[in-house]
Amino acid sequence: MWIDRMGVVDSRAETLLGKLRSDVDSLGLNERAFFVEQIEGDLNQFRTLSFDGDNGIDQVAARLEYNLSKAYLRYAMGMRFGFTNPVKLLNNLDVRDVDTLGNPISYRGLFDVDMESPDKHYAHLALGKVAHDSLAAYLDEIALHDDFYEQMLSMLPGADEDRRRLLQVNMERRRWREHQRPEKGQKYVVVNVPAYHLWAVDHDSVIDMRAACGAMKTKTPLLSSSIYRMDVNPEWNIPMSIIRDDISRHAGDSGYFARHRYYVADRKTGKRLPIRSVSQGMMLSGRYRVAQAGGAGNSLGRIIFRFANKFDVFLHDTSSPGVFKRDNRGVSHGCVRVQRPFDLARFLTEKTEEELPDSLMRSQSLTRVPIYITYYTLFQTPDDGECRTYPDVYGYDRVIYQALSPFVK
Repeated sequence: MWIDRMGVVDSRAETLLGKLRSDVDSLGLNERAFFVEQIEGDLNQFRTLSFDGDNGIDQVAARLEYNLSKAYLRYAMGMRFGFTNPVKLLNNLDVRDVDTLGNPISYRGLFDVDMESPDKHYAHLALGKVAHDSLAAYLDEIALHDDFYEQMLSMLPGADEDRRRLLQVNMERRRWREHQRPEKGQKYVVVNVPAYHLWAVDHDSVIDMRAACGAMKTKTPLLSSSIYRMDVNPEWNIPMSIIRDDISRHAGDSGYFARHRYYVADRKTGKRLPIRSVSQGMMLSGRYRVAQAGGAGNSLGRIIFRFANKFDVFLHDTSSPGVFKRDNRGVSHGCVRVQRPFDLARFLTEKTEEELPDSLMRSQSLTRVPIYITYYTLFQTPDDGECRTYPDVYGYDRVIYQALSPFVK
């Protein structure tokens, strides 16, 4: 790939080495991960023809071919797709079930964003750029041209160790190439979990509000989807995890079910069962639905905003608005509670304040609006474009940095 039949190393090797040298400084890359010193030394031996018994021309040429190719593919794939894989990292983090010996057999899903990822086709494409001498143009092409990324990049020089880790982790998140991402001028909703905050954006107009997200044991999953429906006075179909952990032990206690306005119904017939006749085993069998009646006191509040996802999480109102006065708003079982649901309803329906009460008398389908539930501990807020720092509430920074550390310094 890099040395021709006559043993000549041409300018492509120098182009790659120059790029690696530059990015070791500007991106904070680890030069050992990209063999910078070894490549530099071997190229110098070719220039000066200073070969010896231990480093003959064949050995040096073979080493150059290997190191240049590996460094190039590692760099190209990392810059194009990210040096880490969030699907593997985050979906193998929280154990859901264990076997009789305590070994994990399943994990809770925490990340479901459609990602671009490298494969054999990409490797052939990238190597083809070397073979056709379009390397310099391709290295520029795969660079991330993004205002948020470039803001973080400008903060790296002079950053202390903690700040550097914060920047590296969030730059890595930005390198993940997600198929769904807000486009300029697009109307969308974004929730940044560490900020416990929601922004609804329509061109230059932005409304924002506090949000409450999943607790540490019941994390809000990261996803992208589209809000398609708004239901008024919704019933809450209680997830099996909550039934198993919190509700099933109250089987047969009609007082408990009455206080919480819970009921149990047969999934096939829809018929409600007398609470005293419902056993714990019945609730855990999956044949019966446990739900909370809609209306006053319902955990979902007055409104729920629905979007397709495999986790059964949504945006919704709450019957406990006091939660929004707290700084740590990691309190839910995974759904996102919003502080100003009526403002969000106006944003999604494009209704005026006078029109809204009538529209809230019924559930309705909506023009689909993209929603992104994301996780940045350094985040460029949509309202003013400033980069703000937030606590690593789920500990994801540590997990990502551990996987990223071989590639950065």
